[in-house]
Amino acid sequence: MKKIFLIATLVVHIAVLAQEVQFEVRTQKDTYALNEKILLSYFINNNGDNFDPPSFEGFKVEGPSINKGNQSSITIINGKVTSKREIYTQINYFLTPTRKGTITIQPAKIEYEGTIYKSNAVTLRIVDAIQMQRDPNDSMTQVGEGVFLVAEVSKQNPYVNEPVTVVYKVYFDPRYGVNNVRETDNPAYNGFWSQFQDMKNLKAVLAKYNGKDYAMVEWRKVILYPLESGNKKLDPLSITMDVNVPVRRTSPFDDPYQTVSKTISAGARNINVRPLPEKNKPENFNGAVGNYSFKVTPSKKQVKFGESLDVTVEVSGKGNLKLFELPKLVFPTDFDVFEPKHLEEVNTPLSGMIGKISDTYTIVPQSKGKFLIKPFTFSYFDLKTNSYKTIRSQEFLVDVLDGPGVANIASNETQKQDISKQETFQFIKRNTQFEPVNKNNLFGTTMYYAMLLLPLCCIPILFFVKRKTDDYVQDEFGNKTRMNNKLA
Repeated sequence: MKKIFLIATLVVHIAVLAQEVQFEVRTQKDTYALNEKILLSYFINNNGDNFDPPSFEGFKVEGPSINKGNQSSITIINGKVTSKREIYTQINYFLTPTRKGTITIQPAKIEYEGTIYKSNAVTLRIVDAIQMQRDPNDSMTQVGEGVFLVAEVSKQNPYVNEPVTVVYKVYFDPRYGVNNVRETDNPAYNGFWSQFQDMKNLKAVLAKYNGKDYAMVEWRKVILYPLESGNKKLDPLSITMDVNVPVRRTSPFDDPYQTVSKTISAGARNINVRPLPEKNKPENFNGAVGNYSFKVTPSKKQVKFGESLDVTVEVSGKGNLKLFELPKLVFPTDFDVFEPKHLEEVNTPLSGMIGKISDTYTIVPQSKGKFLIKPFTFSYFDLKTNSYKTIRSQEFLVDVLDGPGVANIASNETQKQDISKQETFQFIKRNTQFEPVNKNNLFGTTMYYAMLLLPLCCIPILFFVKRKTDDYVQDEFGNKTRMNNKLA
């Protein structure tokens, strides 16, 4: 009997050793939303040591939790008894995606009896965050519930270049503490001109959401100007935060709060942008939408010939001031006109752009006379009346004193102006006779030869001076005598 037992034990042991080692990774599915948690489990059908996980780039990682165990089973078929014992190791991670796209998790490594085994790689597709339905009986989902991100859009059907405001608000249970908030998915606002409002000193206030009281924080404010008509999609904004949730303590030493990481999304929004009406659209309309005033003013109305003056065209009011060009001014041909200097003094609060823009032209009159600058026009689309309006500037007269020309009145619609005959341009001679500026030639003169021989005459003088200097230095008796005379 003992012999039979030993043989059976040996067979079972050999079967366990002969079992092929399997190391694999598993997930419940291959597509997850940005705000879903992913359970990633590694399995090895033996005891494993020195587990080496991958980097998990693109995820926030919680874990690991390691479970080791064994399972035995006995099967009896036709009186034949079969015994099977399985050993396993399970390593679990909870992953939270930090970005959208296709992410590949590289293989992990584990050691068993001196041999390194690799798991398979897993590829996951991360899509936009969703509003998930949760199991109310799941204790993991109950912690940190009651946190919402809402995008409030001021207009669903604006015109092109009509301002739209989007305010992102975070609602949470007043009993919770929220910290370490960061944006994980930012909308691009394609098809819009956008500007964020400066959010300083974020402060929670009490507010109602779906009929219930919540603490509310305005997280982001953005002003949008649609640039083209059509159905435009606003990508969702997603944020991740750490929520401190009060929990029931089982002892006085337990932490009264449990910290849970939450990712919430405002969801995508659609805005239907209407085109501006074609009916009654002025020919000079340049895309201005809002409510404006328009004026053209000179820096002075009386100048001397050749003296410059500035003419400023200015549009002020409320609207898409940064998104259109000012009318181009046309002056009489008697003026030299330089490129205008553009200036913007525009603020962009949440209600839309407000301020003024201007172009300043520097002009220089080239003839004498009085020049009438006739009115210029500016057209815009008025959002209050949903109609086009045209404004005309005031005409003004520029009086140029002195200089060539006749003292008549011309305007910026005049193509040519007669100029009286003056002596400004004289007849140009076609036959010229050139004479040298300096007719004296130094070469071959007495001065030329004197300057040429002067350096040669200086050579004997230099030799004589050099010899006298050497004699003076080598005269030891004379030098001692002179030194004694100095000391006496």
